[in-house]
Formats: sequence, C-alpha cells, structure tokens
Amino acid sequence: MVYNFSAGPAVLPKEVLQQAADEMLDWHGSGMSVMEMSHRGKEYMSIIEAALRDMRELFAVPTNYKILFLQGGAIAENAIIPMNLAGLRGKGAGVADYINTGSWSTKSIKEARRYCEVNVAASSEAEKFARIPARDTWKLSRDAAYVHLCTNETIDGVEYQFTPDVAADTDNAPIVADMSSHILSRAVDVSKYGVIYGGAQKNIGPAGLTIVIVREDLLGHALPICPSAFDWKTVADNDSMYNTPPTYAIYIAGLVFQWLKRQGGVAEMERRNIAKAKLLYDYLDSTEFYTTRIAKDCRSRMNAPFFLHDETLNETFLAGAKERGLLQLKGHKSVGGMRASIYNAMPIEGVEALVEYLRHFERTH
Repeated sequence: MVYNFSAGPAVLPKEVLQQAADEMLDWHGSGMSVMEMSHRGKEYMSIIEAALRDMRELFAVPTNYKILFLQGGAIAENAIIPMNLAGLRGKGAGVADYINTGSWSTKSIKEARRYCEVNVAASSEAEKFARIPARDTWKLSRDAAYVHLCTNETIDGVEYQFTPDVAADTDNAPIVADMSSHILSRAVDVSKYGVIYGGAQKNIGPAGLTIVIVREDLLGHALPICPSAFDWKTVADNDSMYNTPPTYAIYIAGLVFQWLKRQGGVAEMERRNIAKAKLLYDYLDSTEFYTTRIAKDCRSRMNAPFFLHDETLNETFLAGAKERGLLQLKGHKSVGGMRASIYNAMPIEGVEALVEYLRHFERTH
C-alpha cells in the first residue's frame, strides 16, 4: 500500500481518481471528455453549477458571499487581493495589515508591497515561526483596508486555532485569509471573514484552480491597475466565466465535494483530522529521537514538520520510508527535516503506517 504525504499537489481520494478515470473518454454518455467540452455548453454548465452549489453547502457559505473559480493559485491572489481591496477606504491604495506567521505570509507581504503600503502588525519570525503571535501583541492600523492572515502555514506547520477579532482596532476592516492548505478540513464561520482564498491542490483537487470566497460588499473596489480578468466584480458578474475557467480542475474539485458529502461533510472530516493529528503528534512527543518545533497550541492538523535528533540519518530515513510506500516525507528546503501532510484524503491507516515506521526506525537506529 502506498501513502502519499506530499504537501501539494497532494493526495486525492481513490474513489475520485477512479471515477475520473472511468469518465475520461465519455462523460455521462455525452461522447466527450470533460477536457473537450465547451465551458458554456449545457454539459459543462451542469458540472460547474453543481461544484459551486456543493462548495457552498459544505463550507456553509452565506448567501451574501460569492464563490469565484479563478486561476493563478494563492501566489497570484497575493497580488490580486491588494489590487481589489487596497482602495476600500476610498483614497487609492491605502495601508493593509499583515500578520507574519511563516513562509507563505512572508511571500504575501512581499507581493502586496508592490501595490499598497503594508504594515506588518505582528510577526513570529524572531521565534522561527514556531507560534502564532498572541492577539494582544498585534499593532493594527486604525485605517487598514484589510487584515491578512495565512491561517495554516503549509511549510512551517502552524495553524490558527481561533478567529481573531480585529474590528475594534481597525474600524471594521475585513479579515482576508489564505486557507489554501486547510480549507474544508475543519468548520469555519465564514461570516467572520471578508475574503477566504486558496489554491485547490492541497485539499480540494489538482493544481490550476483557485477558490475565492468574497463578501459581496467588497466587490467593485478594484484599483485602476487591476486587470479585468482579476477584478473580482467582473469575475462574479460573469459567474466565473469571464475567461475560460480551469474546466478539468473544477470537475475534479466537484467530484471531491461529492466525496466529502458522502463521508459526512466537514464535521466528519474535522473529527478524522483531529484523530490523525493526535496519533502522529502523540508519538512524536513521546520520544527524543524525533523533535517538533511548533508550540502545541499552534500545531497544524494538516502539515506536521518534524526532525530526526540525528539529522545525518535523514536520507536513510527517507529511503526506508519509500521502501514501505510512505512517499514525499522530505521537509521543505527552506525548513529542512521531514514533513507529513495529512489532508482530508489521507486515511488514518496512512498515519498508522507512518507511526509504525517512525517507531521501527527509532528501534533500529
């Protein structure tokens, strides 16, 4: 049995891959592959409409929010966000507040500075991104256009276990959250955010699809420099069809949404994800052979970085893992060590197999 712990593009449910294979040459008797369909034809329209409907249901998205299917990934959204929101205060490109909790926050900050003034209101960089900065330490701007968070840092392994309240300190600035690597893994009160966005390739589907959930009152504020294809209002007014959307990626995402509903929805996924993360972290905490560097109250359920006490054994560890069918455990090059990404599609049996190998490797080394 093979278990893929890749951080992204990541594991997809086997049922979804099998269904996609079965439908590859002929979707529902249409005589066409989904890849070949006109995105405006009735066959494909039924696919995208179902995907939008299921996403709204699964994530409990309120009716006053638009769900947009875009391209470019979260990295492109790092530019698209300030181009759409930095002018919210009506004075051109204003100031935006960012909380720096890791590698992806750092990238977001760097890109946003090309389009607006950025205030880094809090950062855990001095602590090597081992925790979320305490909310009472944040130095927010009274006139902030928005407050940006990366609620799960895929590389560094920290995750917000709370939704911060910033209204009183910022005159009701909306919170913008990059949820790329934990969207649909846990219940979220969408109404507490102005924008939620993320690339699909970690927990929803293949690379190529970007999902943006945006409150309707935040549409229509794009800066003049914003390309029309990236103006959220234009995209929303055209039902994500202003240009040709990533049709096949949306189709696969739709199959994943249907799979999630069959499993019991987000509540059941959260229950499973808590159990998987507990199983892995409990073992890592029980031994000095492996170490973790993230504060316990900030640990990610989705991405668990860990280190061998003797890092000269790293390559031996990875080779042994591969022999057992445990793939993609090498940590990101900027952090090193190991990383196990245990997204929705990773069954608990995969985590059990990983823990068994961790125990075996410790015994034999």
